Amino acid sequence: MDYHPRVSLEIEGYTFSYKLFEALKLVSKTFSQRKAADALGISHAVLNRRITEAEAKLGYKLVVATGAGSVLTYEGLKILSKHEKYMKRLKPREKIIICGGYISSSLLEAVAIEYGLSSVVYKTGDKNALYLAGLDMVDILTLDDPVNAFINDLDFIPIAYDHLVLYSKNSEKITELEELNGKKFFEVIDSPQRLAWNTLDDNKIKYKLTEEVKSPYDALKFIRTHQEFHTFLSSTLVEGSHILKNETRHIISSVICNKEDKRISEFIDFILTYKGQKIVEKNGFECVR
Repeated sequence: MDYHPRVSLEIEGYTFSYKLFEALKLVSKTFSQRKAADALGISHAVLNRRITEAEAKLGYKLVVATGAGSVLTYEGLKILSKHEKYMKRLKPREKIIICGGYISSSLLEAVAIEYGLSSVVYKTGDKNALYLAGLDMVDILTLDDPVNAFINDLDFIPIAYDHLVLYSKNSEKITELEELNGKKFFEVIDSPQRLAWNTLDDNKIKYKLTEEVKSPYDALKFIRTHQEFHTFLSSTLVEGSHILKNETRHIISSVICNKEDKRISEFIDFILTYKGQKIVEKNGFECVR
């Protein structure tokens, strides 16, 4: 089916049809109300009435006549610009927008480059990515932590496995959980670290969770200046102790948000092929197939 969105706007309590904004746009391009009316297939009187009725409600001019013809006022340009911004959001996107957790979106970016997919990648926390997906601003959603897919009842597609490593200045020397008793940790919020904390709690390890950062990249910076701290990060990001490898093994998943663009489903299908999984493996993840 062929869809053509047309957006009305409420301004200062009044709702204005898309027809007003079509008129303003053509006046701004042609500098003539008569030419704008001809382009719309309506009379000059009808077009003029659309504009003057809107001006009467708003209390200010949208179009004025000059020696060079008709031009939009500052207010007219302002509301037309606002309408154009909304219209741009509804247009089919030339580039596929990928948004998700820092680790999963980095994987999708790497695969997209090798696959040749024209895309824009936004790396953030899972919850931020879910928020943007809810605003219909994302074509492919990626999640670092699979629990977010379950909580939101999403139709997710597993594309890789990852696990967490213990990371600190001397983390590779730690081989027993008991050695973590009394250690200071910091948390990367909105990440799969819950798997590590749950395991430490289950084993009655008395650790101290005293600091938090927003991203795994912030965590790397934090460790450099706070060497007495420990944390758990993706095995694809840093070298560390694999002391909780089995306990923190988890799925990296994707969700197709835009089901109408065939490029997206074809790309996700590619990730699950032998060649795609080889790229996954090359980037440090475990294959799902």
